[in-house]
Amino acid sequence: MMIRRFITSVFAVLLIGLAPSGLLAQEATVNQQAPNFTLTAADGETHSLSDFQGKYVVLEWLNYGCPFVQKHYQSGNMQQLQKTYTEKDIVWLSIVSSAEGKQGYYPPNEMLEQKKKHDGEMTAILMDTSGKVGRAYGARVTPHMYVINPEGQLIYKGGIDDKPTTDTADIEGATNYVQLALDQAMNGGEVEVQTARPYGCTVKYAAK
Repeated sequence: MMIRRFITSVFAVLLIGLAPSGLLAQEATVNQQAPNFTLTAADGETHSLSDFQGKYVVLEWLNYGCPFVQKHYQSGNMQQLQKTYTEKDIVWLSIVSSAEGKQGYYPPNEMLEQKKKHDGEMTAILMDTSGKVGRAYGARVTPHMYVINPEGQLIYKGGIDDKPTTDTADIEGATNYVQLALDQAMNGGEVEVQTARPYGCTVKYAAK
């Protein structure tokens, strides 16, 4: 029985992505300035977070091979969020921190094909193969979500919603924390939920 519990606990850590201690020390903090970064997108363009000062920015850690990510893409939930808010002039950056050769990594041209295959509506898919940006933000799972306000402050970080499952049926009726944070902030209100436990597959970082 004890062995079974141990195996179950290990599996849960691998799947849900409890943060290694090395990430926590560098984790971006709500109500503080979000760490600036510069990354090259799959289409070859270079983007810096500072380029988007004055706009809301959503960061989505992405791994198309992750069942938790698939939940939100196969249902169309993630694309609808992306479309809704990019049409409101919000910048949506999907960041791939998977190391080359690990799940979630595709060469840039293949990543563009994946975006097309999944009907992605994000502003750009940024390649973070070294994992530097992911580690700076403390991103531990896919999808790990962050919302940054026009002043460059992090106003939300955590899970996309309050239903930590791979079941698409759970999307209906879930509280979507990204939507909640954006709507409240854009309407001049306080963000009620600033942090929530992230859920998903562990980010497939390169070995240090």
